[in-house]
Amino acid sequence: MNPHFSAFKKIITSPIRFAFFKLVKLPAAFIAGLKIGYIDEAKTVILVKHGWINQNPFNSMYFAVQAMAAEMSTGLFPVGQTYQRKPTVSMLVVGLEAKFVKKATGLIAFTCNDGLMVANAIEEAIATNQGRTIVCKSIGTNSQGETVAEFLITWSFKSKSS
Repeated sequence: MNPHFSAFKKIITSPIRFAFFKLVKLPAAFIAGLKIGYIDEAKTVILVKHGWINQNPFNSMYFAVQAMAAEMSTGLFPVGQTYQRKPTVSMLVVGLEAKFVKKATGLIAFTCNDGLMVANAIEEAIATNQGRTIVCKSIGTNSQGETVAEFLITWSFKSKSS
């Protein structure tokens, strides 16, 4: 296991530390109620429950909350892979594609299985000192296992080595 990711995982899997992280760095995620359902180097699951604070006028989850959960399911990989790393690596979302399949109500789980692809892209960006762009997929499912949304999130990585 990548030592940077291991150290990050210890912090992020503590509910109190994750709540503090969201409050300080991602206050909208804190307010919307995003939680970690599962995390390892290959897979993350972000949970969010439809409720008054994150609803739209159609009595389902607001699309921006779904996008936030999807982005977090892909974004924990690069944050974990670059945590306290030298050289530092800049990362940025440069694209987003979404498909909404069904009304998002109840508990929605956004799952991304692209952690190893992210790790390889970051390693390549460091080794070559060239920018690297990849597309990660996050699927949102309800408690019945039905897909409610699919997101393709394009990430860009660049080593900040001198």
